[in-house]
Amino acid sequence: MALLRTPTVHDHVALAEIELCGELMIAASAADGERLSPDRIDEVLKVRADRGERSPCR
Repeated sequence: MALLRTPTVHDHVALAEIELCGELMIAASAADGERLSPDRIDEVLKVRADRGERSPCR
């Protein structure tokens, strides 16, 4: 009996995004408030940003 092998495709960007979403879900489930603050989101995603003045969309 011959084994059928299907090629495995790894989308590293998609896998990284899925991991980051998981980190956000964990942080959100542990948060006291209803929403995570933008600063907490940056902390979870390990992003440093000079926010200066925030846009009205945030």
